[in-house]
Amino acid sequence: MLLSVRNLFASFGFVCFLGLMYVLFSSSDSLTDSLGASTNSSSTDTEEQTAALDQYITQVYVPGSMTFAGESVPLHEMEIRERLDRELTSITYRHSHTIRIMKLAQRWMPVIEPILARHGLPDDFKYLAIAESGLENATSPAGARGFWQFMRTTAQQYGMEVSTDVDERYHVEKATEAACKYLHKSKERFGTWSMACAAYNRGSSGMADHVQDQKQSDYYNLYLNQETYRYMFRILAYKQLMENPHLYGFQLQPHDLYPPINYRTVTVNSIGDIATFAQQHNTTYKYIKLLNPWLRTQSLRARSGKQYVLKVP
Repeated sequence: MLLSVRNLFASFGFVCFLGLMYVLFSSSDSLTDSLGASTNSSSTDTEEQTAALDQYITQVYVPGSMTFAGESVPLHEMEIRERLDRELTSITYRHSHTIRIMKLAQRWMPVIEPILARHGLPDDFKYLAIAESGLENATSPAGARGFWQFMRTTAQQYGMEVSTDVDERYHVEKATEAACKYLHKSKERFGTWSMACAAYNRGSSGMADHVQDQKQSDYYNLYLNQETYRYMFRILAYKQLMENPHLYGFQLQPHDLYPPINYRTVTVNSIGDIATFAQQHNTTYKYIKLLNPWLRTQSLRARSGKQYVLKVP
């Protein structure tokens, strides 16, 4: 009997010992997990803080006053100021797109500016070309093309050839000439350069309807469709940023910009095969096409009484 009691107490003691050891090890694991979680949380917080410090985003600078083509922009009005703020913020933080435009401007402004001046158009209109196409031979979903985004019918009305072989909407010089004529005509009709810009985007008939319906002839006082509502302010934003790039964090150096392209000109009536023509002038098909994007096929058929001036490297 005594032996059985002793055995019972021994067994009970062993069970208590196992229970105690389980509690101790469980507590140790919980403490380790807690410390590990705390360490991981601290590490994550540090990483987040470091990442946050890598990017500094702030409100863009909005000038207190601006002019476009000599006309004052009413930035004292809250609604007008907010529209400019929106476009400045958009182009400031579209870094890659805006940097490319700044690079291309070095190449194309020496082409566009003299044409504007020759037609008596304010120099600020170069920013309209930027707002339209980013100085690329772009094609819109509606079918507008080139730097100045002419539709086929309008291009033909202003003297540009649009045919199977030739599309002069892609001819920077001729398209700029046509844009000058269009803008002058719109200015004569609506009275201000800002309305001429709006008409360039909305169309003269569309703007005339807005003026008649709302009994307002000032662009800044008109209630417009979203695209035209923003259009003038996109132009203003490009003007402000490109004339003051340092205010918006752009620090491009002269060697970063794209230089003008050197070329000579050759006058032709037609070209049977552009690749053969290129070889005859010690260049390649690629460079003839790059310098003359208005050539739309592999040949150039003759037009009665018309000559074409090609750029050749």
